[in-house]
Amino acid sequence: MDLLEWVQRTAAKMITRLKHLCYEERLRELRLFSLEKRRLRGDLLAAFQCLKGAYKRAGEGLFTMACRHRTRSNGFKLKEGRFRLDIRKKFFTVRVVRPWHRLPREAVTASSLAVFKVSLDGALSNLV
Repeated sequence: MDLLEWVQRTAAKMITRLKHLCYEERLRELRLFSLEKRRLRGDLLAAFQCLKGAYKRAGEGLFTMACRHRTRSNGFKLKEGRFRLDIRKKFFTVRVVRPWHRLPREAVTASSLAVFKVSLDGALSNLV
């Protein structure tokens, strides 16, 4: 457990009416995500902005779309790179691909960042 997770756990324990609940239930009552989900949310928001052209220069060429006409999920698949080194699995472009594929079609075809955030929060709240 890293320092930020410890701080969030400690802060959640300070709320007296929730002391009897476990950490996950406290977060649910407070309508908060765990730090892991918050990191994932930030990564997916940045990926959405890169794909929609918000970062024209810096985000250009970060992701490549996979050419799949028949998909069962969202239809906007990203190509996953292959690396021999394990350290590269932690790169932003690699870290985002699998969670992106699990998003619903409404999320990835969102017209604006605000609409994407709403559907992303709904998808993340359904994750265990």
